[in-house]
Amino acid sequence: MRCKLSKKVLVTGADGFIGSHLTEMLIEQGYDVRALAQYNSFNNWGWLEDSPYKGKFEVISGDVRDPFFCKEAVKGVDTVFHLAALIAIPFSYVAPQSYVETNITGTLNICKAALESGVPRVIHTSTSEVYGTAVYVPIDEKHPLQPQSPYSASKISADAMAMSFHNSFGLPLTIARPFNTYGPRQSARAVIPTIISQIASGKRVLKLGDVSPTRDFNYVADTCRGFLALANSAAAIGKTVNIGSNYEISIKDTLSLIGKIMNAEVDYQRDEVRIRPEKSEVHRLWCDNSLIKSLTGFEPKYTIEVGLRNTVEWFLNPENLKKYKADIYNV
Repeated sequence: MRCKLSKKVLVTGADGFIGSHLTEMLIEQGYDVRALAQYNSFNNWGWLEDSPYKGKFEVISGDVRDPFFCKEAVKGVDTVFHLAALIAIPFSYVAPQSYVETNITGTLNICKAALESGVPRVIHTSTSEVYGTAVYVPIDEKHPLQPQSPYSASKISADAMAMSFHNSFGLPLTIARPFNTYGPRQSARAVIPTIISQIASGKRVLKLGDVSPTRDFNYVADTCRGFLALANSAAAIGKTVNIGSNYEISIKDTLSLIGKIMNAEVDYQRDEVRIRPEKSEVHRLWCDNSLIKSLTGFEPKYTIEVGLRNTVEWFLNPENLKKYKADIYNV
């Protein structure tokens, strides 16, 4: 069963990594996009500043922590893609209160505003981190939730808050739960940009954290396709749905693959500041994507080799690479 995604959409967190790609994909498919960028005194729109579609979408600056702003942001909107969140796991150890305020309260504000405005469709963004280290694989949506970091705890809470608005008030909401997304524009705190930027800067012994964990990596275009597929599925309303590839690879093997793509013989050394607390590390993530397939027919298009080649190509552009500081570890 499918529903037609209406033409006027709001993307919160549109200035970020996934949000900017989603904004551009929506523009390419003919949607009227209102893009929310976090307010700053420089009037900087994050990754949207470099978008080839700049001028073809409406930008509003604000903060999802403010309920009055959220009420204005959703006015006249047919679909909300709620991506605005604090996502860096290491910084959640340092400033957990900020994750509560942005991820939980921000979600509350968006859901309440959408409900009061009668928004017909809301897609709330979760994360595979809520599952913690796999109890069984592949991980389906019934897998236990394990708060192994303040970040994951805030997202578990945000997901529960969002779903409570569906259960209590009938808000037509779906929780999209993407596994590890990568690609152009990803934050330097993530492992794939860390590897690529260090190799591109000439390093052959890389500073990394634990390379034994496995991840289900997904190219950003596939993640965005998953969002659109769920927004167009009436059968997905009221459900939590994984977006992933059903493919597992270790960080160490990912490093080797990137080295081959970049024609670089590299080694690594363990950098203690990049190591999570023992009980906080998520050692294994492997997505069961059968539900999104059954609901929408969604299939990933990009193999990890193709996705990594596209990502490396973007990073090797000097204009892009200069935005990253390979010698500094971002918390």
